[in-house]
Amino acid sequence: MVLELNIQLKPLSESRIMAQQTLHRPQIVTPPPQTATTYSYTAWVFFALMHLACLPVLFVGWSPIAIGMAVALYGVRMFAITGGYHRYFSHRSFKTSRGVQFFLALLGASAAQQGPLWWAANHRHHHHFSDQPGDLHSPKQQGFFMAHIGWIPLQQNLPIRWNLIPDFAKYPELRWLDQNHILAPFALGALTFALGSLLETFAPGLGTNGPQMLIWGFFISTVALYHGTFTINSLAHTWGQRRYATKDDSRNNFWLALLTLGEGWHNNHHYYASSVRQGFYWWEIDITYYVLWSMARLGLVWDLKQVPRHLRDRR
Repeated sequence: MVLELNIQLKPLSESRIMAQQTLHRPQIVTPPPQTATTYSYTAWVFFALMHLACLPVLFVGWSPIAIGMAVALYGVRMFAITGGYHRYFSHRSFKTSRGVQFFLALLGASAAQQGPLWWAANHRHHHHFSDQPGDLHSPKQQGFFMAHIGWIPLQQNLPIRWNLIPDFAKYPELRWLDQNHILAPFALGALTFALGSLLETFAPGLGTNGPQMLIWGFFISTVALYHGTFTINSLAHTWGQRRYATKDDSRNNFWLALLTLGEGWHNNHHYYASSVRQGFYWWEIDITYYVLWSMARLGLVWDLKQVPRHLRDRR
């Protein structure tokens, strides 16, 4: 789910798109036997630079507004990943308009976790092979490091698995965004710097500036967002409780649910993946669902899928 700089995507032909639209569901192809790992070093360098870019915080200092911006952009973009990339693009747990669809995709792309088609296709692959041979990020199969981050820069995982995402690959604006996903995080970084510079000029009492706002609002926020997202692939398959006897090692974890706005109810999710609500009971905090419910009241989304009560209460 990390930004890859050298990936080149070819536009789909119209005939291919039309053929994909005839599919009733994403097609799964049995993965080939695991071979020696080949990494994209460009991706590793980029990922390392994103982390190193947080170190200048020692020189730019902090201010309440810069930290507030970091927290706000973490929360907004975490929702874009959980509500957009995950519950909408990966599992289609609700419906929305084409405009809101693109907005969720664009906001998710600003998290620097590649485009929605790449992200959702890989996630669908994960659900088909969860914790079995062929899973892209399983602590059981590849170990904790590979599940958390090591799978991302593998060369074999960089191309989009088009056969797994035909339902959204038909939209040219989404294909364009996947081809140019790098633009969104760069634009966000530029905006945070510009905001800090403006505040330094017009509201000097806030104690911030361009570099400080860039470091806190973009780099620190994005790196925290990386690892918050990645914990669901790693920790949520090793730490927590299992309410349902699923065929994988998924767990429910209250602390991960807080960190990821509700994704920590991972055993619930693997039990009934199409549910828009992953915290099945009222005491299971699911902020992503609360936001989507509010959006439904405003008419921005609709047809929110829920787990049937008789399945929810089954043990």
